[in-house]
Amino acid sequence: MSGQVPDRSSRLRRVLRGPRPESVPTLVGRACAVVGLLDIAAGVFPRFRHSRMHALAEVLPGSFGPFAAALSLSAGVLLLLLAHGLKRRKRRAWRAAVALLPFGAAAEFLYRHSVAGVVIALALLGLLLAHRKEFAALPDPRSRWRALANFVLMSAGSIALGLVIVSVHARRMVGDPSFADRLTHVVYGLVGVEGPVDYQGNTSWTVAFCLGALGWLTAATTIYLSFRPEHPAARLTEEDEARLRALLAKHGRRDSLGHFALRRDKAVVFSPSGKAAITYRVVSGVMLASGDPIGDVEAWPGAIERFMDVARSHSWTPAVMGCSETGGQVWTRETGLNALELGDEAVVDVADFSLAGRAMRNVRQMVKRIERAGYETRVRRVADLGDAELDRIRRAADAWRGTDTERGFSMALGRIGDPADGDCLIATAHKQDAEPGEFGDLKAILHFVPWGPDGASLDLMRRDRTADPGMNELLIVAALRSAGKFGITRVSLNFAMFRSALARGEKIGAGPVLRAWRRVLVFLSRWFQIESLYKFNAKFQPRWEPRFVVYRASADLPRIGFAAMQAEGFLDLALPLPRVLRRRAAARPCAHALGERTVRAA
Repeated sequence: MSGQVPDRSSRLRRVLRGPRPESVPTLVGRACAVVGLLDIAAGVFPRFRHSRMHALAEVLPGSFGPFAAALSLSAGVLLLLLAHGLKRRKRRAWRAAVALLPFGAAAEFLYRHSVAGVVIALALLGLLLAHRKEFAALPDPRSRWRALANFVLMSAGSIALGLVIVSVHARRMVGDPSFADRLTHVVYGLVGVEGPVDYQGNTSWTVAFCLGALGWLTAATTIYLSFRPEHPAARLTEEDEARLRALLAKHGRRDSLGHFALRRDKAVVFSPSGKAAITYRVVSGVMLASGDPIGDVEAWPGAIERFMDVARSHSWTPAVMGCSETGGQVWTRETGLNALELGDEAVVDVADFSLAGRAMRNVRQMVKRIERAGYETRVRRVADLGDAELDRIRRAADAWRGTDTERGFSMALGRIGDPADGDCLIATAHKQDAEPGEFGDLKAILHFVPWGPDGASLDLMRRDRTADPGMNELLIVAALRSAGKFGITRVSLNFAMFRSALARGEKIGAGPVLRAWRRVLVFLSRWFQIESLYKFNAKFQPRWEPRFVVYRASADLPRIGFAAMQAEGFLDLALPLPRVLRRRAAARPCAHALGERTVRAA
């Protein structure tokens, strides 16, 4: 680590204080969730309304008036919707709760004359007002897709809850309606139409009002989300990209993941001096950075402080995926966050690479066999390729992608052949066929991004599924052999998650815990290529550089892991375009400039 990180008077206070506990927002959010569940139970289950718990539920905001069941159900759902926002200190959730609680207190007094209900509503209101400064978080990035997701989820939840409402009154049903009749009654009731199920006495009105309330909530929340102002996710602007490229030109040699900061679906924060920057994306409320900060290490603390300020202002969970040991030390020292080893990056020193020796026998034999089969390789800079060939390579990479979901975030650039990326390397494999395919003689592609002036970092590997096995090994060897003429002395290959656990767990003397952990990783490798990627990297006898995840608390790790899997493309909760439409979009002249997402490891 060149240069010393400057000491600051606030650093020690931040470390000693640690993450700021959000006790009041958490307490209020949990109270709203509990009240919501009780109100839902009071509105749904008739026995609950006449139990001892009813004495408590009756005085909670939302359980009042002659329409107690429907209003209790509505209040419960709304409180549950607000609870998460209050836990995250969201200003809009605070405003909604402050606006609703006085109406709840007034209803308690006017309809039920309940002093206890008024006291509880006003107590919650007073708590919110007294701690109003705690609820200052800004809104998250959002789009119109949120309205569609709300409609689908609320409709499914309303139908499920509606079936419960219809079924709990079985003793008062007229006849014995089938499940289909009950489901039809629920669907009709959500839109305010009488269904085929009938009840004795006033139960029909109770069920009808409850189902109507659920339908109203579904419609109201969907309409609100559809027409509220849109806050699109941040994107890297041309000015930001130019500043990042200037920082990479000076300090890009420090981190092999530095060039991936130029993904255009990331946002960026700069240090006050402008000499350092951190790129990130917000996924499911997690502010996810990757790699080390870009720029002068002396300015890293300023960029980190800005990053944490933005996370705090939006109540996002801060996290860093894949930072180096140096980066982890700075992050933990500056913020009081924790670091956990995530895996290892495989780095090959070009001067030490050779196919000779017993350790390289399998790779050597595979490469010779493929070469005898008539394959040839070419390694070139992107700037040296023509437009027609670049277009063919882009189309082939998209067609050869193994899944419909495009993967990659922390170690993927997200595009191929952009004019601004002329210094990237492309290694291609070719074979002269009697009948050329859609992409001519092209059979496999490897794409590398710069790692400073003398390094390259693997971005993606794609191959024709009809080509002979071993295309990736062939092209990696070709890239390493050709690296010298491009002035490249080191090449970063794939990242192997939990590499040390896999390596140590298979050795003699490994303990039962380590062996059990290795078996779990081998089992997960059926879906996430954990073991196979480690073994593939190990073929080239690399040196292993540890990479870390930085997080605030152990309780945040599941949420961070979920967000990371979303960002990397392993979990796709959005509704993707059909493949045909994606191909049409990619065929437009500017498509590659908008960021075609790719994967670092196929």
